[in-house]
Amino acid sequence: MTQFNLARIIRFLSEDIWRITEDEVSRTRGILYNMIKIATLSVREFLQGGVINKASALTYSTLLAIIPALALLFAIARGFGLANLLENQIREGLVGHAQAAEVILSFIDSYLSHTKNGVFIGVGLLMLFYTILLLTDNIERTFNSIWQVKKPRTIYRKMTDYFSMILLLPILILLSSGISIYLSTFVKHMEEFVLLAPLVKFLVRLIPFVLTWGMFTALYIFMPNTRVRFKYAILPGIIAGSGFQAFQYLYIGSQIWVSNYNAIYGSFAAIPMFLLWTQISWSICLYGAQLCYVAQNLRNFSFSKETEDISRRYHDFLCILIMSLICKRFQTDQDPYTAEALSEEHKIPIRLTKKILYELQDLHMLSETPLEGDNESVGYLPSVDINRMSVAMLLSRLDEAGSEAFKIDRERYNAPWEALTKAREEYYENTGKILLKDL
Repeated sequence: MTQFNLARIIRFLSEDIWRITEDEVSRTRGILYNMIKIATLSVREFLQGGVINKASALTYSTLLAIIPALALLFAIARGFGLANLLENQIREGLVGHAQAAEVILSFIDSYLSHTKNGVFIGVGLLMLFYTILLLTDNIERTFNSIWQVKKPRTIYRKMTDYFSMILLLPILILLSSGISIYLSTFVKHMEEFVLLAPLVKFLVRLIPFVLTWGMFTALYIFMPNTRVRFKYAILPGIIAGSGFQAFQYLYIGSQIWVSNYNAIYGSFAAIPMFLLWTQISWSICLYGAQLCYVAQNLRNFSFSKETEDISRRYHDFLCILIMSLICKRFQTDQDPYTAEALSEEHKIPIRLTKKILYELQDLHMLSETPLEGDNESVGYLPSVDINRMSVAMLLSRLDEAGSEAFKIDRERYNAPWEALTKAREEYYENTGKILLKDL
């Protein structure tokens, strides 16, 4: 009996829950089911989507850009007179690796001195911004990959958005550090207030978490080249930020624990620890991005198993249905269908709807068009005269899509080829006079 119940639970979580739509259950149960789906999908997509490999690639980019990024940060900090504050933060972050901290700071001083001396100033500044922009571009590409966004930012938008972020981020970091120091000093004068002192201490200790939550939330909203809603980014930002802070404390503790290795490895002892910190930090960050994507696009995963295993007959049926609906909407001069409207009105899984729409665009049966008053959504219009767009035309293009450049001798296997060709010709002849707009 126990095994039977366990099998039912496993089947429900793996299959049945993905076939349940929101209008079939109560609101409370729907929220519970959605939470289960989000937790399951985020872990599954993180493990199966190559996110760990993406974190490794970003680790390499971070290693390449870390000295130029810190050099830029120090240049801005010196302009505000906060260089000593930033230097102390780096030393605190490398507790147990004082020699490594000194090496990094010497690299930064050397980098800044070379970028402002002689002919090297132009090349130095160019390399500084190039390595930082390269890292930022790799971050955007990784987020776009998670969000399944095919079009990256334009060159103009990259220049404006990235430079704004590069200039604002150091200022925000320094301001947050200054606020933390000010409040920590303020707390020391609150000891005499028995009731307020514990509350103020708690709020001060919460500041690093709040700043980290805000940083991750802003990253999830800003980085992907698509619209990310705040309500879907805030909880992943809190989860990823809390995980990052917890790992930060663990990392600092581990640095103290491995400080004895300095006697053997010297300043190099910090390198493997830094790589480990970067890898895990990016993994935490990208898991939050994956969680944000799943939460906002949960409907895309409904009937996911059926969508992946759809039959050829049902696939062709949905292609005909969607083309017919779009042609009818065009014929009556109504607003073009969006993918979301097609999915909601006709109960077609949104992921399958988008897949078929992309396929019909590749077949030159559809084209995208911007909607008036809505810069985020796109509608779909017929690419061919609807008075010539027949069922046979669509089926013919579906049959001919893809490559046929194989080394199979058709003359030798003429009989099966002729059988297929003849069947298709009869098929097209019977459907050639049926227009999609008339279905």
